[in-house]
This record gives sequence, C-alpha cells and structure tokens, in this order.
Amino acid sequence: MRLTEFWRRMNAHFGEAYAESWARDYVLAPLGGRTVMQALADGESAKTVWRAVCQVEDVPPKLR
Repeated sequence: MRLTEFWRRMNAHFGEAYAESWARDYVLAPLGGRTVMQALADGESAKTVWRAVCQVEDVPPKLR
C-alpha cells in the first residue's frame, strides 16, 4: 500500500479534518504503543499501520 492510499483511507474513515489529528495523538497497542505518525516515521509500512488502525477502529469493509 502506498502512503497516498493510506491517507486516502484515513481521510475517508475519519474525515479530512480529523484524520491527521487522530494519527498524531492516538496511541495504538498493535503498533507497540506508538501513534500512526510515530510508526510511519519509524519506517513501518503503510499497510502494517493501516492494519493496526483497522484492529482498533470499526473501519467499514470497503476501506479495509
């Protein structure tokens, strides 16, 4: 998954105004206690991070 696709899905699920804030502030256990932004900065793949988001959020099947 490309980073642009990751952000498209984040924006579709959370809304453009909230997606970046959520990614910056919400700590995810599946990412080892890191936020989305921290995990991406640490080199985690967008696909791995998106799967973690799907584990903690009720993401509609069409976005998974």
